Amino acid sequence: MAAAAPAVMRLAFADTPQIALKLHHFFSSVSSGHDKFLAPWSRKVEAESDGRIRIDIFPSMQLGGAPAQLFDQARDGIVDIAWAVPSLTPGRFPKIETFELPFVPSRRALVSSKAVSDFAAANLKDEFNEVHPICFSCSDRGIIHANQPIRTVEDVKGLSMHVQTRFTGEAMHVLGARPVPMPLAQLPLAVTQHVVDGCVDPWHVVPALRLNDVLKTHTDFSDSSLSTTTFVLAMNMGAYDRLPRDLKTVIDSNSGQAAAGMAGAMWDLQAAAVTDMVVERGDAVITLLPEAVAHWRKATEPVVEAWLKEMKERKVEGGKLVASARALLAKYANEPEPQPAQMPSPPQQEVVTQPQPHPQAKTDVTAAPKVDVPASPPPSPVTKPALAVTPTPAPKVAAPTPASAPPQHVAAPAPAATAVPSVATPAPATAPAVPVAQPGPPPAPAAPVVTAAPPSPPVPKPPLAPPSPPKTLDIPL
Repeated sequence: MAAAAPAVMRLAFADTPQIALKLHHFFSSVSSGHDKFLAPWSRKVEAESDGRIRIDIFPSMQLGGAPAQLFDQARDGIVDIAWAVPSLTPGRFPKIETFELPFVPSRRALVSSKAVSDFAAANLKDEFNEVHPICFSCSDRGIIHANQPIRTVEDVKGLSMHVQTRFTGEAMHVLGARPVPMPLAQLPLAVTQHVVDGCVDPWHVVPALRLNDVLKTHTDFSDSSLSTTTFVLAMNMGAYDRLPRDLKTVIDSNSGQAAAGMAGAMWDLQAAAVTDMVVERGDAVITLLPEAVAHWRKATEPVVEAWLKEMKERKVEGGKLVASARALLAKYANEPEPQPAQMPSPPQQEVVTQPQPHPQAKTDVTAAPKVDVPASPPPSPVTKPALAVTPTPAPKVAAPTPASAPPQHVAAPAPAATAVPSVATPAPATAPAVPVAQPGPPPAPAAPVVTAAPPSPPVPKPPLAPPSPPKTLDIPL
């Protein structure tokens, strides 16, 4: 009887109707947020529930509404789960805004995401009590993208800068710049028409908007970040309560730090990939050292002070919240860099996640070692459309084929000759035909050389075709 029990349980699970959950967000289906976080997270939940939970993801606001309405859609049950940005409704979630204050968050999304996850457990239960929060996280750090080097506070004065969050706008204002909020899709045109001189935006928007075609210098900050954006993966309370206990356990085991770590690692890997791309194309990336960042932090203190005053009026101890956030950020400061193994798909991802230690390679305030990095610009004319490390394997396989036509071992790499079928097919075909000639061993080697010569002229042309895979990076928006 005991041996039959597992089979009975399996039959019982099979009879249990599958629970379908709708997950809604505003990123595109080819974004890293969708492809490298939400989709893997959903598959993990489905697998651990033995298929009893199915999560249907709707990107690009396919179920209607605006990004600022995502939280309410999850709260009201229009969707079961939503990936929302609390700061899109300024002042509604004031406590989580602690992590969006200038130079409070870490420059690493993984560190900020783990810190805000603990912060939420201690401080945000009342602020998000209308939903069942699955996880909180922080996006990639804000970078100053411009067409002139920005190293000091004085360098930014008088510039018109695009901003995404209200605290970034306030920071630009106190620094002497003119903040210009606008939809991201309008930013490239605004730059080319000199409506704005630059922007304060995370790395992941650069390839999507081709910002590195119009803005050629990028200023990063060591240790802390000028800005970030907080996210909440929120589940409808009723949808969670209706789950059987064991399925709630599946959701819970993929919540909190587990999900926050996935989101933070995704942003960091993306930032590293985009940084490498712009450096490879010859752009200047300036990373300000802590001594220089201290001047920027001091100049933006009025933004933090104004927020503390606002929180005091709300009867909230903002000082304790900032202290708590900084303590948690220090707790996770030594988190290891995300491992590239998390992105196994095509070879493009291997290239994207390769360079982990990019921050150390960037220029600082005093010196400009970044000049050494663009030593790769010689190939940049060919690699300009994308990261272009992907095409290199193809030429390597195609080029040796004509040069080493006599040995048949080169014909074995024919799989890589997808773009050059004419070269891979004739070579092996003529080789077996040669032994038919019976005039002794001397003519036999000569025949393959003669037959291999005609196909050789077309060989140099195909390698020019591969350098156009523009999908080396699947960036959001």
